[in-house]
Amino acid sequence: MDQAGAEAPQQLRPFCCEHSLLSRPDGSACFTQGDTTVLAAVYGPAEVKVSKEIFDKATLDVLLKPKVGLPSVAEKSKEQMIRNTCEATILTALHPRSSITIVLQVIHDSGSLLSCCLNAACMALMDAGLPMRSVFCGVTCVIDSNGEILLDPTTKIEKEAAAVLTFSIDSVEKQLLMSSTKGAYSVEELQQCVAMCQKAAEKIFQFYRDSVSRTYSKQSE
Repeated sequence: MDQAGAEAPQQLRPFCCEHSLLSRPDGSACFTQGDTTVLAAVYGPAEVKVSKEIFDKATLDVLLKPKVGLPSVAEKSKEQMIRNTCEATILTALHPRSSITIVLQVIHDSGSLLSCCLNAACMALMDAGLPMRSVFCGVTCVIDSNGEILLDPTTKIEKEAAAVLTFSIDSVEKQLLMSSTKGAYSVEELQQCVAMCQKAAEKIFQFYRDSVSRTYSKQSE
């Protein structure tokens, strides 16, 4: 298990990741941010149903399972956002007429769930060894009632915030691949949120590198 973190509320909560926990998927990872934990599994490239076959690229499916009960509209919305991010980074053209499925199981949700799902998905894709244009990460921030921007908020902070914003960011140009916003904010506040999340993404990408490096070092021993 690899761990990293920070103390100030403007910083990311402590996070950790475990690789290759599951034997059946082609790749898996369990990512934790604070107490928010998501288990991700990647299947494929594999055979795809004829009805879903795409002749020039792989068919990508994302399934998000809540901790209890059946997926709701909220889960379906997050699935689409995660799929959009993965489609922008996975080199699906290298695997035409095949299927790639990412299954995300919420273990615990204490805030910043979408960003944790994105991070878990990316680590599982890396564990599966799928070719990608770049890796990506998710960062959530809020604008509180005083206009202050806080990173990686808890559920309580999200509920009390004036706005909640989540961005998926690529590792090469630090460009936004996807954004999910809720609440009211100004153009200036949006720009500040983007800049702060892009800076925070650098820490997550460094954690990715350190985590993968340690995993390979253990495997080679």
